[in-house]
Amino acid sequence: MEEVQLLIGDRDVAAKNSATFSRANPVSGEVASRAAAAGPEDARAAADAAAKAFPKWSATGPGERRAKLNKAADLLEARSAQFATIMSAETGCTLGWGHFNVHFGAILLREAAAMTTQITGEVVPSDVPGMMSMAFRQPVGVVLGIAPWNAPVILGVRSVAMPLACGNTVVLKASEVCPATHRLIGTVLKEAGLTDGIVNVITHDAKDAGTVSEALISHPAVRRVNFTGSSRVGKIVAQTAAKYLKPVLLELGGKAPLIVLEDADIDAAVSATVFGAFANSGQICMSTERVLVHEKVADEFAAKLAKRVAGLPSGDPRTGEFVLGSVIGRPTVDRVEKLVSEAAAQGAKVLVGGDKTSGTIMKGVVVDHVTPKMNLWREESFGPQVSITRVKSADEAVSLANDTEYGLSAAIFTRDIARGIELAKRIDSGICHINSPTVQDEAQMPFGGVKSSGYGRFGGKAGIAEFTELRWITVQTTPRHYPF
Repeated sequence: MEEVQLLIGDRDVAAKNSATFSRANPVSGEVASRAAAAGPEDARAAADAAAKAFPKWSATGPGERRAKLNKAADLLEARSAQFATIMSAETGCTLGWGHFNVHFGAILLREAAAMTTQITGEVVPSDVPGMMSMAFRQPVGVVLGIAPWNAPVILGVRSVAMPLACGNTVVLKASEVCPATHRLIGTVLKEAGLTDGIVNVITHDAKDAGTVSEALISHPAVRRVNFTGSSRVGKIVAQTAAKYLKPVLLELGGKAPLIVLEDADIDAAVSATVFGAFANSGQICMSTERVLVHEKVADEFAAKLAKRVAGLPSGDPRTGEFVLGSVIGRPTVDRVEKLVSEAAAQGAKVLVGGDKTSGTIMKGVVVDHVTPKMNLWREESFGPQVSITRVKSADEAVSLANDTEYGLSAAIFTRDIARGIELAKRIDSGICHINSPTVQDEAQMPFGGVKSSGYGRFGGKAGIAEFTELRWITVQTTPRHYPF
């Protein structure tokens, strides 16, 4: 069991009231971690510490920031086994998913390090004689990062890496589902030299999430908020941020469509669907939940997909390496089973899976002949299932792809690349891949969604724009004439 304290101003501390909470392993029920249960006072102390550290950190040169972020990447990778073990205990994920989280988390840190010299501005021509006008970017202050449990190292690191590269100080509000995993990120950053309050980590009980979040968002020093999680909670964060006029970046839920046209490479589309739907047991915001297949190739696609999914190994991640480990808890099992059984009762055909699960280790589920009238079409399952809907044309596929409140990631499989690009332009999503799965990310790419999947972009220069203030600064170089 991991004992977890808060990280406030370079010190490991208990909550002010000494309260703690526990996180149980979803497979065994054993306590995986016991963490400090911060309250609003602790949250404000973390923001105060970050505010105190901001003047010095924001004045450091890009080379120093780059060196410390690169060192953090090295230290993160050196602790890969530790992170994977803790992640698996807290979330039930496979060790492979844990190691991948560390691998990509290190990439995020190195990309952020590379961007320290890319925080550029421009000289903008002025109509005033002798005036030099500059668009100038500078750090904003304290950035609050709120990260989820499903890819805790990737998304925990992402919430703070670019803000730090831009010269901001940070508070990471850990998920109550994986407090030890998120707190270990703080330890790594501290060991890399991001000390004296540059990085702070707050853990809290689930019942205190609202009060802790509002204490942080409302703090005068907090100038930006980024949140990754469900659309339901994202709306609450956005409303709270709006109350205090705080800009917020939201990366929320998804119901990713994958379109398979009649000229597609079916085997490639099947492979992409298996990966996109069942990586981390479907608990990824980009997970492929809906496959829209042209009726001419639908039977072949469905048969091949069912065969592949039926062969996916599942099991207790404590006993071996599997593709499908545990989902995060019984609510996920109940939600997926309910959506699938409702769809079957309405005429859908369950090709693979669908049996009752006694614990939290689910096998993959494939459901064919799903229609927009079914809840399985509408609701984000966030579990190991994928549905197939048959279409008569590319236009119908695009129309159905857009028939959702979400708009994060999408994919199209076709051998006609020009056609694929034109169709991609018509899909309402922040991300669309042609002949590639819906689940993919690169640290330098502008990552984010539209509609109920959120707004704003992580990654690359788009991330710099989110975590810096764009200012207009002028210099009058010659005497100026005034009308009076």
